[in-house]
Amino acid sequence: MFFSLKKYRRNIFLIIAFFFTRFTYAQLAMTNIDGRNKQNLDGAWKVIIDPTDVGEWRQVWTEKKPQKKTDFVEYSFDEGPVLQVPGDFNTQMPELAYLEGVVWYKKTFTYHKKRNRRLFVYFGAVNYRAGVYLNGKYIGSHDGGFTPFQFELTDSVAEGNNRLIVKADNQRLKEGLPGLGYDWFNYGGITREVYLVETGKTFIEDYHIQLQKGSLTKVAGWVILNGINKKQKITVSIPELKINYTTSTDSAGHADIQFSSDFQLWSPMNPKLYKVWIRSEQDTINDDIGFRSIEVQNDAVLLNKKAVFLKGVDIHEERPFHSARAFSQHDALTLLTWAKELGCNFVRLVHYPHSEHMVKQAEKMGLMVWDEIPVYQNIEFNAPGMQGRLNSMMREMLRRDRNRCAVIIWSLSNETYTTTPNRTQALIELAKNCRTEDSTRLITGALSNQSYVNNTVTVWDTIVNYYDVIAVNEYLGWYVPWQGKPSEVTWKFAVQKPLIISEFGGEAKYGSHFGPKEEANSWSEEYQEQIYKDQIQMFKTTSNLAGVSPWLLIDYRSPGRMQPVKQNGYNRKGLLSEYGKRKKAWFVLKQYYNSR
Repeated sequence: MFFSLKKYRRNIFLIIAFFFTRFTYAQLAMTNIDGRNKQNLDGAWKVIIDPTDVGEWRQVWTEKKPQKKTDFVEYSFDEGPVLQVPGDFNTQMPELAYLEGVVWYKKTFTYHKKRNRRLFVYFGAVNYRAGVYLNGKYIGSHDGGFTPFQFELTDSVAEGNNRLIVKADNQRLKEGLPGLGYDWFNYGGITREVYLVETGKTFIEDYHIQLQKGSLTKVAGWVILNGINKKQKITVSIPELKINYTTSTDSAGHADIQFSSDFQLWSPMNPKLYKVWIRSEQDTINDDIGFRSIEVQNDAVLLNKKAVFLKGVDIHEERPFHSARAFSQHDALTLLTWAKELGCNFVRLVHYPHSEHMVKQAEKMGLMVWDEIPVYQNIEFNAPGMQGRLNSMMREMLRRDRNRCAVIIWSLSNETYTTTPNRTQALIELAKNCRTEDSTRLITGALSNQSYVNNTVTVWDTIVNYYDVIAVNEYLGWYVPWQGKPSEVTWKFAVQKPLIISEFGGEAKYGSHFGPKEEANSWSEEYQEQIYKDQIQMFKTTSNLAGVSPWLLIDYRSPGRMQPVKQNGYNRKGLLSEYGKRKKAWFVLKQYYNSR
């Protein structure tokens, strides 16, 4: 057999080229999608349901058609069902209720090319893995179900009609973020908005305009341009404050921003936002931005240099009254209005970045925000490439929300285990990278590694050395019985810092008043109510307590909750039922918050 080295090299080149083309990853999404020139692609999308994932083998993105009478094609978007975007696929068709697999989405759009203009497709979120095709050609992929991503279509979009196809696969992965096991419903599909975004040849890609750490008057930020002509004049204007700051970007498109003013500071009592304009020579964008400082001092969290107690509640991204993935501004307003009615000044958005509507609405309503990535419990920290995936997901969250002054805490994990190989080192590295990306906010991760012996809680996890605040999930009175009087509980820490009790509570079915209230298995509102009363007694004697955030606002779906009558596939620790009905514990916590 004659061996051709030339042919061998050519084949290897083609294989390598195919690999890198086939596995093109998404770009970081441009900041402030609401301020862009965009076309909404939401609404009805045609779909192919592919639970056995044979669509890859059949190459459904090519949309083959029969050419001869003897030809047949075993798939079609044309005669298939339709799903609404944004929205999870599980709740739109009964047969998809528990699907963890693939659904292919198709949308057609018309575009007319313009000289010196660029085109991008922007996805608010696709859970969990997305593969994107335009006119039968692969564009790229994205991993992660809760952060935005984009692809540039400038050179691949056709004049006139175009076909956009998205493979949405919510199959859990052992080495994913999150992993195989988690306590919420795995809603799949294109769960947030999709846009076509048009820009100039060089546009404002990203910016950071917030107060410098520790200052109440000085802004220290930056602007980044994307394009071919990156050296341009930059102007940042705040008309209300008569600010017109000018600078220039360097050859890499980066410009530092520094100016001072007498700001009316954002706070829960006065959620002041300013209209801020950022202009380059070829682009203009505006944003509503607030200014505040957040820091820690000894055992206290300081907002605008004054101690603040974080009166919070944990919230999952589930639609009220519908038990589906929340996505709209109306959903956000409903959930956050309940938080305000409870007396909250703070919300913990668990266990992943919620929609941008949620963060922006919280900011308008004067609610401080805890933003979290889905590094949840049994993450395979030692898996190849895991550190890169951790950093990528963290950066995607920060890029979207770094100009939202309501966000005071970046949370990097929830209930991870010190026994997991490489866990601590991976989180240390992640915390360092997060601090490099944004030094203006507090960093934490919710812990569950504490011990409880002789009515003493000992928080011994050394990862707290790398965080600004200690956050502890504890379920005294529910998973762990009290060992003495709640008012006599003592706390010990590896290091002394402000403490946020980031989870506590217990389960109760709304309207359940049956059985002895002293028994957890009664699922009674009275038992849950007593947990809250006992917890509040403990709070009063916890010296470094800077805030509390119970689990949680509203009952939500979780298939692992298998008590058939009381749970029926729901986590029942909500202060509200899934229909917004208030349980007894709601009134206990509201009274406590009103007294703070």
